[in-house]
Amino acid sequence: MKKFLLLTTFFLLAFTGFAQKAIISGKILDADDKLPLPGAMVQIVGEKKYTVSDYNGRFELLNINEGTYKVEVKYIGYTSLTQEIKVEQGKNNVIDFALKTSGTELNEVVVGDILKGQAKALNQQKNNKNIGNVISSDQMGRFPDANVGDALKRVPGITMQNDQGEARNIIIRGLAPSLNSVTLNGDRIPSAEGDNRNVQMDLIPSDMISTIEVNKTLTSDMDADAIGGSVNLITRATPNGERISATLAGGYLPIREHASYTAGFVYGNRFFDNKLGAVFSGSYNNVDYGSDNIENEWVRDEFGNDYLQAAEIRKYDVQRIRRSGSIALDYKFDENNTIFANAIYNWRDDRENRFRTTYDDIEAIYDGETITGFEGRVKRQTKGGLDNSRNKNRRLEDQRVQNYSLRGEHLINSTLDLDWSANYAKAREYRPGERYIEYRQKGLEMFQDLSNPRFPLLTTAGEATDEFEFDSVTENTDETSESEFGAKVNIRFPFSVIAGEKGRLRTGLRLRLKEKERNNMFYSYSTLTDGMELLSEVPTSYYDGQGFNPGSKYVPGTFASVSYLGSLDLNNSTLFEKETDPAEYLAVNYNAKERITAAYVRWDQDFNDKLSMVLGFRVENTHIDYTGNRVLDEEELESKINNTNSYTNLLPSISFQYNATKDLILRAAATTALARPNYYALAPYVNNIAADKEITAGNPDLDATYSYNYDFMAENYFKSVGLISGGVFYKRLNDFIYNYSDNQYTDAKFAADFPNQINPIPAGENWSFLQSRNGNTVDVYGFEVAFQRQLDFLPGKFLKGFAVYVNYTYTQSKAKGIADEDGNERNDISLPGTTPHMFNGSLSWENKRFSARISTNFTSDYLDELGSESYKDSYYDKQFFLDANASYKITPKLRFFAEANNLTNQPLRYYQGVAAHTKQAEYYQARYNFGLKLDL
Repeated sequence: MKKFLLLTTFFLLAFTGFAQKAIISGKILDADDKLPLPGAMVQIVGEKKYTVSDYNGRFELLNINEGTYKVEVKYIGYTSLTQEIKVEQGKNNVIDFALKTSGTELNEVVVGDILKGQAKALNQQKNNKNIGNVISSDQMGRFPDANVGDALKRVPGITMQNDQGEARNIIIRGLAPSLNSVTLNGDRIPSAEGDNRNVQMDLIPSDMISTIEVNKTLTSDMDADAIGGSVNLITRATPNGERISATLAGGYLPIREHASYTAGFVYGNRFFDNKLGAVFSGSYNNVDYGSDNIENEWVRDEFGNDYLQAAEIRKYDVQRIRRSGSIALDYKFDENNTIFANAIYNWRDDRENRFRTTYDDIEAIYDGETITGFEGRVKRQTKGGLDNSRNKNRRLEDQRVQNYSLRGEHLINSTLDLDWSANYAKAREYRPGERYIEYRQKGLEMFQDLSNPRFPLLTTAGEATDEFEFDSVTENTDETSESEFGAKVNIRFPFSVIAGEKGRLRTGLRLRLKEKERNNMFYSYSTLTDGMELLSEVPTSYYDGQGFNPGSKYVPGTFASVSYLGSLDLNNSTLFEKETDPAEYLAVNYNAKERITAAYVRWDQDFNDKLSMVLGFRVENTHIDYTGNRVLDEEELESKINNTNSYTNLLPSISFQYNATKDLILRAAATTALARPNYYALAPYVNNIAADKEITAGNPDLDATYSYNYDFMAENYFKSVGLISGGVFYKRLNDFIYNYSDNQYTDAKFAADFPNQINPIPAGENWSFLQSRNGNTVDVYGFEVAFQRQLDFLPGKFLKGFAVYVNYTYTQSKAKGIADEDGNERNDISLPGTTPHMFNGSLSWENKRFSARISTNFTSDYLDELGSESYKDSYYDKQFFLDANASYKITPKLRFFAEANNLTNQPLRYYQGVAAHTKQAEYYQARYNFGLKLDL
């Protein structure tokens, strides 16, 4: 296949080298700010030749005969413009357009910043061949969203899973993060997380991205591993002249009463007689805040009594510092040959202290079938880090994602163009010198107040600081890295089976080389001197619970101070005895290598002025080479286990677009996609934990999930920069992956699952077993509707300034082939991550100087993780966010802005089994930010 396509490519290059027709090319710009207008429709008047401008505003019309033509450009929100050009044979004839916003079409509504952003997004969405959504940087700037993840949650069909109050993992149409993909300028972003493929969306500042493109259906020229959808983050393109932009802001975070700081800078220009374009971007964000958290583990005994098996009170102090820098270059050798270079470096330091009180080892005291009391222990743990300039007595999570790419675009002649690219990307999470110190008091009488199970309270009798005995002090260094090298080449040339109608064929090759490695190390220390046997003997910090968001009744208590923990000289052999703790790292360390090769053919064909088709076929081969550890009794490395595998997927697709009117577009698509298992799920490790009677294992026999997808969408675009749309979708997932749990795992089951390994389970005992497995099928279906429009039909200039933005998505799923611990199939199970209801809404108003917006985001509860039975299933609870922002133009180039996030103080809440049983509730409070933005 590879040799055939390469030979075909060179044959076409040679064969078409003698063509003597012409090319028309140019750029589409905003007449006022000279910025490119992507997604513009460019058409030769009176002929069926058209194209769409790219993200740089560039366009190309190929295979043009010599003569004089009128070229028309149409753009929602702007006045259409027609220019005449005389085309010379065998040349690239250049014509540029500068469009002006249209007050007439908008009933004299001022096209301000909000409308310009919507116009760019809607034009790209309208002229895209896929079903999806587009967000421009101007739109992102009108929402109070600091990172890309928060911006994405405004898109129909998308919800985000949060971490420390920020949107991190993306769910598209109810499909979990592992079933979606994220790219940067079309190249894959590796994951900094240790066991999965999830891209951390809170790592990338929103002001570093020019456009977010969400593709909910795939064409054959796109990577196939995106069942839910593919998110493409597009960085700033080089400008057409000098551009300077700067942002300076500060904020307030009430939960810890600290300030935040933000700065950004952009400089772009063209040099060397406009041949070289360059744009430099930088961003800095520093927030010092925290969260208040309670966590519970519920259990039901044989008599039907519900009670807490464990409970925790957690207080977090968190500082996050984001630094991001990027550069984009392009060099135009001539009108037919341009190369592009892009680099972006994102670096986040996440410093954290956690103070955790744990109530566990709880035993119920019975009188017959009635519980009369409880007995258990209390643990007080401080989480911190080294006392140095990097850790600063906190746990440091150093996360970095970098991406470098080089690509070229070449017009070989009037009928053939070629593009190629090569990129290297790396993600790394490094956690050096992470420390924990813990004190325990056992044999305490406990009381459980379960009158309000949403906020259950566990208290004790007899707690005292001088009764808490030293239990452990540890230090670990964790490192996870993932790298990817990618390369691709594509060619396009006219090919139509209908005379007089536009048709185009493209084909290409793709290579991806991936490697992921986790290398953790963990040490435990025993004290050799007196002075830290009791909590009362060391420096402490006390937290009384006043102002604690889940309620002041939750009292974290007394802990060893972070400065004391950070200053401990743990490597001094006269003070501490140091030893490795293999139970904490042996089973989790692994190495994974993947090689993915692909080839595709894509055919775009117009049947008439209204109906067009995209037909494609893609072949992807995946070769994996994984190494994991076989661990006995947590601590003994018996052997390394290596596993290799190779499989090929065939992925056809077809889609249709029908332009019922110039504003109404109907789209239909039948596509295929896949999702590879998470890295650690495939790692061939086995970990026997005899003390807990537990076995965890990887599953190198996991199959990739394969999906058949069917979509229909209707979109009606308004001249007043708006849209009303609605559509339905259905997906059939084969071999989906879920976390299997069995609390009655026997020696016979182990022998069947691992026939060539030593059986650690004694006869007659029941252990617990955890492993990722393939289910049979999942049906996912739903619909989405969206409406956004400037209310220009209202009377009076003031009312015309209002605009609305609302969307709603409904999703349902039904999974088959999930077994409980007894081997019985569980019925009425939804796919974890499938959110039934998602809603976004905003109301905005703007004139030439002032703009304001209030925004809402709602997500209903959904199944997050399957347990061994329904009582142990974990659910992500519903969330409702309310945000607001406003800006005022002091001068045409200088703007003041103010933002407020999470005005509802929405917690991150999980519940176990039933909605009333809180598993976790974490609060962050609101955030406020204000500043100045200069744009020259």
